[in-house]
Amino acid sequence: MAKKIAFITGGNRGIGFQTALELKDVAKVVIGSRDREQGESALEKLRAAGVDADVLQFDITQPQSHQAAFDYFSSHYGHLDILVNNAGIAAGPFPGNGPEHSTANVPPELLHKVFETNFFAQVALTRTLLPLLRKSPAARIVNLSSILGSLTLQATPGSPIYDAKSFAYDASKTALNAFTVHLAYELRDTGIKVNSAHPGWVKTDMGGPQAPMGLEEGAKTSAALATLPDSGPTGGFFHLGKPLPW
Repeated sequence: MAKKIAFITGGNRGIGFQTALELKDVAKVVIGSRDREQGESALEKLRAAGVDADVLQFDITQPQSHQAAFDYFSSHYGHLDILVNNAGIAAGPFPGNGPEHSTANVPPELLHKVFETNFFAQVALTRTLLPLLRKSPAARIVNLSSILGSLTLQATPGSPIYDAKSFAYDASKTALNAFTVHLAYELRDTGIKVNSAHPGWVKTDMGGPQAPMGLEEGAKTSAALATLPDSGPTGGFFHLGKPLPW
C-alpha cells in the first residue's frame, strides 16, 4: 500500500513531533516549522527514527505560508491525505495557577493574537488545503483543541475544569471546536473526516513540567484521529478514544 501524505503544523517539537513519530508506519510526514533550523533538527531526528519525513518552513499566521504549503503538496504529491492542525499558542502560563486572563482584564491585543493563531489561521489554512484533501479517497483533518474549550464542562460546577478559567485560550479552542462541527457537516457526504482532539495535559513547552502526561500518550489521540477507518466518527471531540462534551 502506498503511504499516505500527512502535514503536521508545528511538527518540529512537542505533540506535533511525537505525532509524526506515531504516523511512522502509515504516512510520509511533512512537518511545518516556523524556525528553519529547528525544523531541520527535528527532521534529522525523525529520519533517524525511521520516519519517512520532510520539513516545510511554515508560519500558521502568514497567508503566504498557506499558499506555499498548497504549492508544495500540489507539485510534489498532487493531493493531501492527513492534515493535523497542531500549531497553537497559549496566552500565558498554561494551564496556569488560577485564571491566566479573565474576561475583565484580558488585553484586547492578546485576545486578537490568540484567536488569530488558534482559530482564524487554522480555518484559513484548512480552506486553502481543502482542494488537495478532496483529492484523497479518505482524508482526515485533526484540529488540536483542548478540554478547556468545552463549554459544557466550563459551565458545570464540580467538573475537572470548572475552576480552570483562561478566557483567551479557552474561547479560541471553543471556536475551533465550532469549526470542526461545521466543516464536518459540510463534508458529510465525502470521504473526509474532521474531528477535534484533546491531547491531555502533556509535558511540553506549553504544558510545563508539572503536566501528568508524557508526549507519547499525548500524541495518541491525534494519531488515532488521523488514521481513522472508514467506519470512524466525524464531527466529534475526543480524548484517547472517548468522546468529550462540547
